[in-house]
Order: sequence, then structure tokens, then C-alpha cells
Amino acid sequence: MRYLPYLLAGLAFGFVMVKSEAASWYRIMEMFHFQSFHMYGILFSAIATGITGVWLLKRHGHAISLDGQPIVIPHKDPGWISYFWGSVIFGLGWGVIGLCPGPIFALVGMGAFGAVAALAGALLGTWFYGCVKKRLPH
Repeated sequence: MRYLPYLLAGLAFGFVMVKSEAASWYRIMEMFHFQSFHMYGILFSAIATGITGVWLLKRHGHAISLDGQPIVIPHKDPGWISYFWGSVIFGLGWGVIGLCPGPIFALVGMGAFGAVAALAGALLGTWFYGCVKKRLPH
């Protein structure tokens, strides 16, 4: 019961991703070929929502998580090189698989076989990052 809000939020997110066609291979290819603004609109609205949410959290500073812990956003060094290489790797993976990583679970739930490969790659990449994390510049 403790994790029910997270499950419901994940289900809602997956539903929105599928219904907005952000999980559509065709929409993603349109984006990479600069043929449609659809995915860019979704991305820009997500960025605006994220910026607004972080700004509100930092401004009010009294937010707590569902388990009662305070939500603290640490100050990060604005070094751009790690963001650059991270975005290059992320973008290459996104372009190669032709799948936005956000709705992987929604696509697996819909029965998309390619999403199973993407999920396996995401899990393997996360495991590999955990193995080499201490040797990487952060």
C-alpha cells in the first residue's frame, strides 16, 4: 500500500506517453528527421514543467516526500563537459533504438517486443554505470 501512489503515478505517466504518441517510433523518427514539431512540443513542455517544479521546490523549501523525508535539491557544479557527453550517449542510444526511454515499461506492457530489448539495454547500461561510476568524472 505504501508504494501505491508511485504505481498510480507511473501508470498515469505511461498512459500519457502512449496517448501523446511520445512512445511512437514514427513520431520519434519524424523528430530526428526534423519533419514534425510534435515531439519537440512534448519535450519543451516537459522541460518547462521540470524547471517550474524545481523552482517551486527551491523557493518553498518545505516539501516532503511521501515517506516523510524532506526533499532537498543539492547545488551542482555547472561543469558542462559531463552533461555534453551524457547527452551525446543518451541521444545516440535514443536514435539507435528509435525509442524514447520514458515509456519503456508502457511499451513492454503493450507487448512491443523492441521495448523488451530497450529495457534490457537500459538495465545493462545502469548496471555497467554502477560498476564504473567511481572512475568517472562527476
